[in-house]
Amino acid sequence: MRRTALAALCLAAAATAGLTGCLPGQNTADDKPKGPFAGMTGGEIADRAMKATTDATSLRIKGDVPDDESDGTIRIDMALNKKGECAGTMSMSGQGKADLVKSGHTVYMKYDEAFLRAQGKGESKADTDAVVAMMAGKWTKMSAKGQDAKDIAGFCDLNTVLADARNVNSDATRGWTTTVDGTSAIVLEEKEGSDRYTLYVAAEGKPYLLKVTSTSKKNPGTIVFTDYEKPVPAAAPKGKVLDLDKLGG
Repeated sequence: MRRTALAALCLAAAATAGLTGCLPGQNTADDKPKGPFAGMTGGEIADRAMKATTDATSLRIKGDVPDDESDGTIRIDMALNKKGECAGTMSMSGQGKADLVKSGHTVYMKYDEAFLRAQGKGESKADTDAVVAMMAGKWTKMSAKGQDAKDIAGFCDLNTVLADARNVNSDATRGWTTTVDGTSAIVLEEKEGSDRYTLYVAAEGKPYLLKVTSTSKKNPGTIVFTDYEKPVPAAAPKGKVLDLDKLGG
């Protein structure tokens, strides 16, 4: 059951990286209007946004991404940094929630009952009830270097999550100006076959990526990026923590 939950969160990471790295092609010679990013094409703005975003040492990712295994949706809300720390929550198609913290070399997770029962499908009721009784609502921990936690530890590394977004040469089309959570932003449109992507780039301060919306059949969804350069609240949980490595040993 632990492996299933960890794999689900890694799928979210893969989908997130796919959304932020969906900018193939060459720069177009679209019009160069005045205003934010005056004289720049949509592709040039997108490339600048990708660089600013991947250069950030920390940020928060929030949104819905598809889960290929269940054909459902994974909802994530996670702050992470380039030190490999993270803190946040995930849920799968509304079937409960899991909290995650990675601090130092330890991964901490807390599952609610609905999440554990959803992950226990196919197992006997007695086994699932036992797991729920032992783990629901309680913090657990595993070594980040252990087999069960390797993938989740990788997801907590911002370098890994945004790896596919580096060195992008975009042919995005420049659109209108709007706001995202009160921040002025320029809208960029990207096409790849029948898939459509809309990017919102900050028009004030550093040109961070603020939001990506995808109508891709493979990776539909919306991801919002906030809290750039803010500390990740990755303190180890206080109180009693269930050591899953000892249980597994």
